[in-house]
Amino acid sequence: MALRNIVKLGDPILYKTSRKVEKFDDRLSILIDDMFETLYKQEGVGLAAVQVGVLKRVVVIDVGEGPMELVNPEITLEEGEQREKEGCLSLPGKWGTTVRPMKVQVKAQDRKGKWQVFTGEGLKARAFCHELDHLDGILFTSHVIDGVVEE
Repeated sequence: MALRNIVKLGDPILYKTSRKVEKFDDRLSILIDDMFETLYKQEGVGLAAVQVGVLKRVVVIDVGEGPMELVNPEITLEEGEQREKEGCLSLPGKWGTTVRPMKVQVKAQDRKGKWQVFTGEGLKARAFCHELDHLDGILFTSHVIDGVVEE
């Protein structure tokens, strides 16, 4: 495993749409392992492949309940609403209150291509939405309702 550099605001790759993963091979497993190592080193809760400069539909999340790897993820259910403070590893020091669903269900593949379903409420739901937005070139700042502030 290796630490990867996190792409920061201003890099045009953050606004690009990631490509569907077609090959479930050792390179994908290495990417996922590296993303987890990078996520934990940065003390984040989620990381999309585009944030490490790779335009693939891959996300890793760990909100303290154990690691989740999501390849080609799709949101299949959204319920309720939450307004919470949100930040991003690609926008260090920037925070803002966003409106996100309270409950989200996501269908995704794992590194071997097996389909699985995840359900999350609160922080996990927010992490799912935040990271899947990255795959479509959308930053959390587009959901901020109170202006992005620096801390």
